[in-house]
Amino acid sequence: MENNSSITFSIIIPTFNSGKTLATALQSIEEQTYQNVEVRIMDGLSQDDTLVIAEAFRTQLPQLHIHSQKDQGIYDAMNKGIDVAKGDWLIFMGSDDRFYHTQVLEKVADFLKTTTSKVVYGNAKIVGDTGWAKDGDIYDGVFTTQKLLQKNICHQAIFYNTLFVKREIGYFNLNYSKSSDWDFNLRCWAKQPFAYMDMVVAHFAAGGFSTHSNDTRITEDFLDNVLQYFQINPFHPLVNNPTFTFYRKTLAKQQKEYPFRYQWNQWWKRIKNKLTP
Repeated sequence: MENNSSITFSIIIPTFNSGKTLATALQSIEEQTYQNVEVRIMDGLSQDDTLVIAEAFRTQLPQLHIHSQKDQGIYDAMNKGIDVAKGDWLIFMGSDDRFYHTQVLEKVADFLKTTTSKVVYGNAKIVGDTGWAKDGDIYDGVFTTQKLLQKNICHQAIFYNTLFVKREIGYFNLNYSKSSDWDFNLRCWAKQPFAYMDMVVAHFAAGGFSTHSNDTRITEDFLDNVLQYFQINPFHPLVNNPTFTFYRKTLAKQQKEYPFRYQWNQWWKRIKNKLTP
């Protein structure tokens, strides 16, 4: 059996003027009972004391690496983190997030011995109100494909196999400025479903960049992306379903690209409705 201490984690933290919160995040890593980790600070040329605070943790975190260069935002910083990560598993944390307790990484390392999945996830505890959860909520249990099509898993609660990401998934899509991690998770899930860990991984600090905002571009592309990632057509039950958020777009695509099959389906629905008591 593999010794869990041989598993290495790369914790990637994008920062930009994060001086008020970064120390809390780094301290939560320092306090972990499992220390086979590297920390990658991916800084976008902060103008405050972010880098000074990061430097102050070098003694406590020997595998702390600080990268500071111009980037195109959070997801570009995450992509740069993927490039330099050396650990077996990746986790992307916000500079205002922290691990839920001191044994999180130890428990995750133990869990990884029990699964062949390339992505594992747990829950996040919400700190502050968001547009999709309230302060104190535990977000959000077991996901299915249908559930992931409706909402995302918090990236603070997910661990990705590094080779899987580098060889099969690639980068976060910079076209999606606020929801690229959702798109990233859909691409991963389409390769293989994730393994769920019944535990809280991290505190997720509400009020960040994506908490209260929509991403228009991903909304425009969502249906086409799902069809591509899962290699299905618009008549597949995953999307040809009134519970699917973009069901109207599904019907429009059916009508435009498969007019005869669409008309047949509509006719058959009317017949069934008439025959139903």
